[in-house]
Amino acid sequence: MEQHNKDQVLSENNNNKCQDPNPRFTFEGCNVLLDVNDGDRLVFARLSGGSTLKIGNTKYSLKPLIGAPFGSLFQVETGEDVSFLSRILPVKKEESISNNVIEDSRDNRELIDNNEAQNLTEEEIETMRREGAKGDEIIEALIANSKTFDKKFQLSQEKYKLKKQKKYAPKVLLRRPFARSICEAYFKKYPARIGFLRVDALSLLLTMANVTAYSDVLVVDMVGGLVTGAVAERLGGTGYVCNTFKGNSPPSVDMVKMFNFTDKVIERIVQSSINDLSSAKTVLSPEGGVCNAEININESSTCDIVEDVSVTAEARVVDDVVPVSKVIKAPKAGAKASKEAVEMWKENGFSSLIMAAQDQDPWSLAKDVLPLLSYSAPFAIYHQYLQPLATCMHNLQQEKMAINLQITEPWLREYQVLTSRTHPHMQMSSFGGYVLSGTRISTT
Repeated sequence: MEQHNKDQVLSENNNNKCQDPNPRFTFEGCNVLLDVNDGDRLVFARLSGGSTLKIGNTKYSLKPLIGAPFGSLFQVETGEDVSFLSRILPVKKEESISNNVIEDSRDNRELIDNNEAQNLTEEEIETMRREGAKGDEIIEALIANSKTFDKKFQLSQEKYKLKKQKKYAPKVLLRRPFARSICEAYFKKYPARIGFLRVDALSLLLTMANVTAYSDVLVVDMVGGLVTGAVAERLGGTGYVCNTFKGNSPPSVDMVKMFNFTDKVIERIVQSSINDLSSAKTVLSPEGGVCNAEININESSTCDIVEDVSVTAEARVVDDVVPVSKVIKAPKAGAKASKEAVEMWKENGFSSLIMAAQDQDPWSLAKDVLPLLSYSAPFAIYHQYLQPLATCMHNLQQEKMAINLQITEPWLREYQVLTSRTHPHMQMSSFGGYVLSGTRISTT
């Protein structure tokens, strides 16, 4: 009888494991990051049977992307009646060492850009498309009918092919949304939404705060949930991420939904106001009456509805993804912390702190949240500008609340690595903000 019960428990556990999706493959309802034409456009979308992506003036169904492994490359192909996205399988190419680039003596000095070098007309190209010609075939036809292609320098020929490929055979790279890719996408398109937090500054925050497994991390996240999601991703379902705030309305953490976290990880993302985490158990309302903090947070549950709408609206703005009629809802992160957890944190304190509040004064927040940490706990505070952090650092020294204080400016340089064309990128961000780090000590 006992053996039968054990077998039944094991079978139930196996069924639960099978229900968890493979993180290496997409599934219906998951969020993905679509890289169109090698970084020209970065698109956030939720995969479903009716979701579409607009490239140029044409809408393409995202259904072929469901079930494909992350990192797959898709290309636009034209069928008899409709264009669609088709996966490109990787092909091994034989490595060959060639000195053509060095020995090539051609240059572009004799070329004249007068729009008369191409013999194919737009009407002929459209005819080829209607007849079902693939993008690669159109590119080959353009090269064959170009008067100047053979006279161009080899690197110019590659640029010409890449330009035509983006126009007639656009490619879509299926990327997995995680802390780095989400941060890079927002920093490139809408940096103000994440407080101009660059990916190297985000990694510095996680390192300075010593975010490791089974840590209880206190987070002040006012950058859309990017820091909350990055901490939860590193914890991997262990410990807790507690997003704290002033007042009764918690900040939005919409970006957490893009990480495709499992229910195990979602359960570890909680929120609680600074008043709840302090010794006071009641909060004074603006009218002067006493109200229960739990009731106030429950009354702000309308924020959950706003989160669903904002994710869909954000997808429309960022990537032109048409909203679908049936959206599969992801588990919601940021539930109210349990009383047992709050009491434990009041007694023992949090193991580390990360603050990223672009519109708030760092010192006004730090003096309220630092006492919630355990002694010798590290903390890291991000801000776009230096002066607010310098003021906060001075006040922490005066109040003798922390040691090992330092302000770090992260520095990042990206390189283009290509044959005979390896050099730093022509356009890079000048700076990625500043990080104030230190260790909390006892003031007694």
